[in-house]
Amino acid sequence: MNWIPLTDQSQLDRIAEASTSRHQLIFKHSTRCSISVMAKNRLDRSSGHELIDCHYLDLLQYRSVSNAITERFAVHHESPQVLLIHNGECIYDESHNAIDWNEIESMLTGK
Repeated sequence: MNWIPLTDQSQLDRIAEASTSRHQLIFKHSTRCSISVMAKNRLDRSSGHELIDCHYLDLLQYRSVSNAITERFAVHHESPQVLLIHNGECIYDESHNAIDWNEIESMLTGK
């Protein structure tokens, strides 16, 4: 997976804009949480990432960005958490052990 580091709140505007032509994925990761590490490893091992831009947020280091995501995309904060952004809105979010690339991919392909 080619992660794009998410380190600044201003990137959220670019993600929303880019989502009008290509789905955007945000993965909120807690580097101290074993469930988060497992979820990231599952995402890293999956295939089909060329369908989407994948953004990685170290929420311990960039907590203010995590808070801005919660406000901007109207989702309850979880960790770990994955959000799928399309046309500037969060169309899917999941957390913890429910994070599953196959489910995300089905949202992308409609299958």
